[in-house]
Amino acid sequence: MKRIVVFCGSSAGKDPVYMEQAKLLGAALAERQLTLVYGGAKVGLMGAVADGALNAGGQAIGVLPHFLQQKELAHEGLTELILVDTMHERKTKMNELCDGVIALPGGFGTMEELFEMLTWGQLGLHKKPIGLLNINGFYDALIELSKTMTSNGFLKAENRDMLLCSNDINDLLQQMEQYEPPANSKWISPAQS
Repeated sequence: MKRIVVFCGSSAGKDPVYMEQAKLLGAALAERQLTLVYGGAKVGLMGAVADGALNAGGQAIGVLPHFLQQKELAHEGLTELILVDTMHERKTKMNELCDGVIALPGGFGTMEELFEMLTWGQLGLHKKPIGLLNINGFYDALIELSKTMTSNGFLKAENRDMLLCSNDINDLLQQMEQYEPPANSKWISPAQS
């Protein structure tokens, strides 16, 4: 892994631990000489993870749609800021640039980005590790939901297990380094049915 995309909120959240952990994640990426790829803003968890990486001597590449450049207040200190036209182009560019994915806490946008990367992995479109940094149990309900999807026959266990989870940055990065993607994509051939 050389570049990690981080999906996260443009808000800070109510508990200061979210901002603290975002900064620590950015610093941890820099210490491992992993380039941060993220949404390009200087606010909320997005700004914190970028500042963490940059302040630790790392590199941070932002990908931001033109229409959000003013709303999300583009980070001026980035190694590189790539401007795109649409949200879909943003995700596509982030996917092209990264070797792995980490989701920090966030809202609908973070969930949408995370689930698209999971879906692409499930379909065999990429083989990148995808991790949840489960700060303060933020993702506990999502982890339980994925188990419910599996127990009800809507998600294979091997696809559920694509989602790596930890509340510890170093542990999550280690899981990602050791990740083995599922041997089969979601679709079953006629011979297997």
